Amino acid sequence: MLAVINARLETLTNGVIEEGTLLVKDGKIAEIGADVKVPEGAAVIDAKGRTVTPGIVEAHSHAGINEKGLGWEGRDGNEGTSPITPWCHAKDAINMLAADFDEFREAGITSTGVLPGSANLLGGTAVAVKTKKTAIVEEAIFAEIGMKSALGQNPKGKYGRANKAPSTRMGNAAMLRETLLKAQQYNRKKEAGEEPKFDKSMEALIPVIKGELPILIHCHRADDIVTSIRICNEFNLKYTLEHVTEGYLIVDHLLKNDSLCAVGPTMFYGSKVENKERDFRTPVALSKAGVRFCFTTDHAVVAGRHLRTTAGIAVSWGMDRDEALKAITLYSARHMGQDHRLGSLEVGKDADFVVWSGDPLCFLTHADVTVVDGNVEYEREVL
Repeated sequence: MLAVINARLETLTNGVIEEGTLLVKDGKIAEIGADVKVPEGAAVIDAKGRTVTPGIVEAHSHAGINEKGLGWEGRDGNEGTSPITPWCHAKDAINMLAADFDEFREAGITSTGVLPGSANLLGGTAVAVKTKKTAIVEEAIFAEIGMKSALGQNPKGKYGRANKAPSTRMGNAAMLRETLLKAQQYNRKKEAGEEPKFDKSMEALIPVIKGELPILIHCHRADDIVTSIRICNEFNLKYTLEHVTEGYLIVDHLLKNDSLCAVGPTMFYGSKVENKERDFRTPVALSKAGVRFCFTTDHAVVAGRHLRTTAGIAVSWGMDRDEALKAITLYSARHMGQDHRLGSLEVGKDADFVVWSGDPLCFLTHADVTVVDGNVEYEREVL
């Protein structure tokens, strides 16, 4: 059992508790409040003068799959032999001993969505991972969160330059539709009791077609965002939109379709034509309009440790401070479909939280203690 005492607890769903206590049992938050009694024998963290928040959640990363600081040896996020590879699975490429996860723990990131890359129209299954210290990925993965997809420059550039399809945005959409239609027909046969010839791509897409697994679509430009929504509506798919750089141009459309968006990386320069307008207009506009979104660094495009800084800069652009904090915790958990267990300090939720030296959105603040599933996974050495 673990107790955090004398803490300023930012619960995110039930206000702020001053001089509060948080009690952990069996990896879950057991009690939280101003009058919680600490059981005899519990390990105690005295957070006097410090703030405790839920762990930071990075909903869209490539941690351990496109390893930070490595060349081709650590790039395992894109199976670049075909634009249609839904049969790939992120868990088979994640190195839990990669430096990415050390950095995440030091930055107060307690969980992350690890996605395949964006070279392919359908790139494989993404997973939610706790940032615990382990070499065994099954001990860290706690959910499958979606099927990675991509529109825009990446797939048409990857295959068009090799004189293969798709080579245009028309080709992107047409090939994605074709594959989803085949998966739809394949699934209908199986549901009718037929036994179609086994197809690994179609099998991998059955949960997507049935609405059990969302499709996670990489899209920067406004037209690609609109195309993503159009195709998902045509096939009645659950979906999330990833990056959404030009989302500020189509706020009403996003709101009308109740789209879930992961915005970012906002702190990276415009690296290509489709994201050349990258800045903080989109998160501010989406927040003010009530569009559901979270922030992402797209680690390692921008280092995950800068997710807090991203939220802080958004506040300087006019975003509400509490909403910005939720956009890297509760709303990130929602984006991954995991807000029932992550993203806020509530009884019954996973004991993932951080003891901060100051305001978590302040550039000068450090994560003093990072706790994942009730275990201290990082403790800062004070020099």
